[in-house]
Amino acid sequence: MSDKAFVQVRDLKRVFDVSKPWLNRVLERQDKQFLKAVDGVSFDIRKGETFALVGESGSGKSTVARMVVGLLNPSGGTVSIDGVSMFDARAAQERQRLRRRMQMIFQDPYASLNPRWRVGRIIAEPIRAFDLIQGDAAIEARVGELLSLVGLHPDDGKKFPHEFSGGQRQRIAIARALASNAEFIVCDEPTSALDVSVQAQILNLMRDLQQKFGLTYLFISHNLAVVRHMATRIGVMYLGRLVEVSDGKQLFAAPRHPYTRMLLEAVPDLAMIGKPREGVKGEIPNPINPPSGCTFHPRCPLVFDRCRVENPPAIDGVACHAVNASREAA
Repeated sequence: MSDKAFVQVRDLKRVFDVSKPWLNRVLERQDKQFLKAVDGVSFDIRKGETFALVGESGSGKSTVARMVVGLLNPSGGTVSIDGVSMFDARAAQERQRLRRRMQMIFQDPYASLNPRWRVGRIIAEPIRAFDLIQGDAAIEARVGELLSLVGLHPDDGKKFPHEFSGGQRQRIAIARALASNAEFIVCDEPTSALDVSVQAQILNLMRDLQQKFGLTYLFISHNLAVVRHMATRIGVMYLGRLVEVSDGKQLFAAPRHPYTRMLLEAVPDLAMIGKPREGVKGEIPNPINPPSGCTFHPRCPLVFDRCRVENPPAIDGVACHAVNASREAA
């Protein structure tokens, strides 16, 4: 694994205008309303590793994923993949060549597959779009090879998506992602719609494919048990901001941010049976009107006056006044 960043995300922001129509605002005497879905997120992903973004629903994880692959334009900040800017107009030609090397796997495998197309045509589409293989027979052989690679039979290419189970449909989505010889795959909650036993099969398949082809993953999930199995490094998001970034093993062994600790306390663990535990308290505040200072302060057990007025900077991978103060005291 190279130490050089393959994916670089710097100060990424996304603001949505959620205002009512103009006439309603005039009649009701309301101002425009804006929602900060992502607020200054920065991280790197090295080639061949899995970087996971975790957090409760509404923390901005999926919005980050869509901006990284270019499905959504940012309000600010930059994303570059293998040195190519995803949003700079001057890099349009380089970006077009880069498209083949990145793909996305979505949460609902059925919604992401065209129900009117046979599976063989779905998987062949990236091959034809990027003109990777010539001739129908050669393309059909490649589709059969990809189906076998994800644990399906080559003859399954003749069927429609509705003829498969949820886990099999996600295998088809993975095969389609591999069809363009992708190197970077963004996985947006790829197993959350599946049964627990099937989740394990899909996660093991993704790890095997990563080792075989040297794939780089950006893995989005709210399930820390899944992230523990998959991630090399983990970024914890809260209300559009990264509150902690850490090595996977280190984060589970010694979480530093109080929000990370709260999330880990809520994970089922047989070793903790009979011991007092505290789940995640409260709910994520309204992102249209977030709390001042550190947005986590209304739920934080370590809160003090500075937290309510000043947004904490990220120091050594943690954005928390209490953690930084204890480090300085030591």
